[in-house]
Amino acid sequence: MDLSFTSAEREFQAEVRAFLDEKLTPDLRHAHALTPSVFSDPPVGNRWQRILYEKGWAAPLWPAEYGGTGWTLAQRYIWEVESALAGAPAVTPMGLRMVGPVIMKFGTQAQKDFYLPRILRAEDYWCQGYSEPGSGSDLASLKTRAVRDGDHYVVNGSKIWTTHAHHANRMFALVRTSEEPKKQDGISFILIDMKTPGISVRPIVTIGGDHETNQVFFDDVRVPVENRVGAEGQGWSYGKYLLEFERGGAMSSGRLRALLAHIGKLAAIYGAGHDPAIRLRFSQAEIDIDALEMTELRIMSSLQTGQNPGPVSSSLAKLRNSEIKQALTLLAVDVLGADALAWQSRRPLYELNEPPMIPEDALTALPEYLNSRAYTIFGGTSEVQRDIIAKAVIGF
Repeated sequence: MDLSFTSAEREFQAEVRAFLDEKLTPDLRHAHALTPSVFSDPPVGNRWQRILYEKGWAAPLWPAEYGGTGWTLAQRYIWEVESALAGAPAVTPMGLRMVGPVIMKFGTQAQKDFYLPRILRAEDYWCQGYSEPGSGSDLASLKTRAVRDGDHYVVNGSKIWTTHAHHANRMFALVRTSEEPKKQDGISFILIDMKTPGISVRPIVTIGGDHETNQVFFDDVRVPVENRVGAEGQGWSYGKYLLEFERGGAMSSGRLRALLAHIGKLAAIYGAGHDPAIRLRFSQAEIDIDALEMTELRIMSSLQTGQNPGPVSSSLAKLRNSEIKQALTLLAVDVLGADALAWQSRRPLYELNEPPMIPEDALTALPEYLNSRAYTIFGGTSEVQRDIIAKAVIGF
């Protein structure tokens, strides 16, 4: 793997920086800096995605035939790193990185023609209907039923921890369409209009103080059969394919590096940079981020040659991103000391009308630390990721 840039790649890097300088407005940077959640609220993230769409840069992961950038691995790497360091908002991955690739690979032509352009333009906002009250890591035990009734499925059940369901107008969901001896069989992948009668959303406010997640209830919700992706009963395979992109389809190292730089500024403000124990943790974080970056580059090399990320690489990237994120947010709290106990209950933080109790740069430290407790749970727990790696690599 050659990590040095060619002259053409350096020109592209200059183009990216010029674009970010021009289009990434101060209010967008400010909103991102004061967002402790996994990704931005729709008014921020969708606005940035539409700016990217106008430039033709909304979907770096997509093939050019579907409206993607057609970038090389090096260009994708440059874009991810430069965007993170510039403080660009994190757009929702639900459409671009998760359901989009599934529709491309398994969807009908009609589904591709309808949904993919809408995802690119941020006209649809998606949420993920996977986890249920009794089915988290053991997702194959899901109970939400979809019973065939002519040209529709009648859906009953519940999904939980559904990120941004209160904003979404569409959901991709795994539902049980038949009972089979093997619980992974009989599951189908369907696309649901969130405005369909019978759907209700109950908010879940997390310990970080943010309303990100929800419980969604389905009471005789009628979903057209044409909204099923792929064959009936094969949804488990499609769902696993999606998870490979959720866990390994993005470069997290750039944003982790930007977070570490931000914590470095906090250390300067609070005079914590002279503490040998704190300095050692900064050094360890640098090493961990470098190692993760190499793993992500290997994944991107696979994508460049037309392969999907693969379960082992995806699980490894997801596992290490979660662990490093938690370590960094804990470091930020320790740097703040007693100021970490200050709590700002109003959300979003970027719309505060009164002066904060602590420096504005420190406002997200505690909420982000609390929010990141879920990183080793959502998208597949760390224990599950280790099991996947062990089975594939060691054979256990």
